[in-house]
Amino acid sequence: MNLYFTGHGEKYAVEQTLLTLFPQERPVYPDTPPGGDNELELSFSRGKTWCTARATLRREGRTYTRQCRVQTSQLPQDDPVVAPRLTRRTLQRAFYLAAVDCLGAEPPWGMLSGVRPVKLPTRALAAGATPAQAEGMLRDQYHVSPLRRKLAVACAQASRAVQASLAPQEISLYVGIPFCPTRCAYCSFISAAGSANRLIPQYLEALLTEIDVAGAAARQAGKTVRAVYIGGGTPTTLEADQLARLLERVGTAFALAPGTECTVEAGRPDTITREKLLAIRAGGGNRISVNPQTMSDPVLAAIGRSHRAADIRRAYALARAVGGLAINMDLIAGLPGDTPQGFRQTLEEVMALAPENLTVHTLALKKGARLRQEDTPLPTGDQVAAMLDDAWAALEAGGYAPYYLYRQKFMSGALENVGWTRPGYVNQYNICMMEELHTVLSLGAGGVTKFVENGVVRRMANPKYPQEYLRTIDTIRAEKAAWV
Repeated sequence: MNLYFTGHGEKYAVEQTLLTLFPQERPVYPDTPPGGDNELELSFSRGKTWCTARATLRREGRTYTRQCRVQTSQLPQDDPVVAPRLTRRTLQRAFYLAAVDCLGAEPPWGMLSGVRPVKLPTRALAAGATPAQAEGMLRDQYHVSPLRRKLAVACAQASRAVQASLAPQEISLYVGIPFCPTRCAYCSFISAAGSANRLIPQYLEALLTEIDVAGAAARQAGKTVRAVYIGGGTPTTLEADQLARLLERVGTAFALAPGTECTVEAGRPDTITREKLLAIRAGGGNRISVNPQTMSDPVLAAIGRSHRAADIRRAYALARAVGGLAINMDLIAGLPGDTPQGFRQTLEEVMALAPENLTVHTLALKKGARLRQEDTPLPTGDQVAAMLDDAWAALEAGGYAPYYLYRQKFMSGALENVGWTRPGYVNQYNICMMEELHTVLSLGAGGVTKFVENGVVRRMANPKYPQEYLRTIDTIRAEKAAWV
């Protein structure tokens, strides 16, 4: 879509709104004047009493115009924070209203385009709003649908509960294992597969040294670890003895808070063995993920998984037999070859297993995903929405409650990912990380540390790829030695 701006330069905010409302479109900034088709003119003018955002959207031979105003007194020119934020919101709202006129319907998350919509009701609750008032804010200011308002506020309440339990010196810890047996067709994560797994021994040795220096710095600063998350990739690509060494090193290098939550992604059932599960439990792990994504064998084949539904059932039973491990299971709505009926069958089968957590993802196809490159036919946005509606109804009826959510670019139907939990099994790491409640120290390739200080987030990133990580491990260790 051709974009023309007058009186402002809010490219990023407008582009994010464009991706939400017209996911097939990409922003273009032509040198030619407006007056054609498939274009947006978006202006912002400042008057003595009112500032006005005006959107003129031309699409398929029709023109849609909307304007929104805000009092000039609310936008003092010397305000570096509130005034720009309100300006952006006014521009986005004008564009949004014109787009809704064009489309004839509002998206489920209204004009929200960010990753963390729960932050809005969380702030409202922290400021003294009731849940009903927080829902009203999402309705009136952002046009969020009733179901998504309810979802966001429920997750905000879970976030507030975890936040109230955090001690000032506590942090969370992420350790990345960027290796998988094979690469799934929908995956855009930084991970190595196949022959690249030969790097695992060398990678593990380097990672253990990063753990040592980061843990020493944390201890010296008086930091304790509230939650540990071993992610990837697929950490259970490691052998049992390697997992044991990794967890033992985490436990000795860092000061762990009493009852530390420790999650190990064991996502691929074809990597799960009794020996690995015993190593996880002995090393302090108390939560794992066994991620089917789907229980349909044809859909598993379509996404490049080398296992079948029977392997998922076997891995789950093995984990239950070992004991002492809360289990999360991930599902993805919108996979190739899936249908609302097929997704419902998957959901019913997984719920019958009674995992403590069940995370329902919406398919998001980013640039690195093979499915996007191959232009594979996928369920429609309406079909994916039906899958999520079924999930909401079934999980709520089954005694699960939503506790965290996030959104991504290029998601089917502009929907969301939601973590559901049985009572007493909220995954604290997921909330702390997603809602940026405190510092999350990230180690290993692809790890992005988030320092949270007085509501301000500062990031420090490790190299993305294992080879790059190994080449620069000395620099990484130096950074981690000084991270506090």
